[in-house]
Amino acid sequence: MSDADQRGRCGWASAAPEYIAYHDGEWGVPLRGVTAMFERLSLEGFQSGLSWLVILRKRPAFRAAFAGFDPQVVAGFTDADVARLLTDAGIVRNRSKIEATVHNARAVLDLDTPLDELLWSYAPDPAGHPRPATLADVPAITPESTAMAKELKRRGLRFVGPTTCYALMQAAGLVDDHVADCWRAAPR
Repeated sequence: MSDADQRGRCGWASAAPEYIAYHDGEWGVPLRGVTAMFERLSLEGFQSGLSWLVILRKRPAFRAAFAGFDPQVVAGFTDADVARLLTDAGIVRNRSKIEATVHNARAVLDLDTPLDELLWSYAPDPAGHPRPATLADVPAITPESTAMAKELKRRGLRFVGPTTCYALMQAAGLVDDHVADCWRAAPR
């Protein structure tokens, strides 16, 4: 094993090589851009009720199936595209989640502010967000994720509950929930 493989990580990140790569290279890294945030929001919605590992392993197929998560393209998907996606074994074939992704692309285009700016407006002050000592200290929802979910729903988005929004906040670096003994934990 390399030295990198010996580093202390958040407990969830040691179960599979995909988790290690995701944890070390992406999770908690500040993410910007409408397409990047739309992808992350969509994948978090698809993950609901499933293991994130399933989504990570299917992510290349998701990207191909959903045109790189370009909201402009996905917003133009038709019922025929939904039917096509329901036969794509490379993705999670859940009609509600597929239809929500298409619907959400249209809602993203209707926003009066870019999606990434809207989402980042809910990032808490790091000083008020204590470093979790252990995984047990990491919340599933916060007042900010609840407010984000409420606003996204008000703006017509689907599959955006407070838990999904908090997972998005963690994944996209709006919060830093790397546990205290994780090598990725930023100093506070």
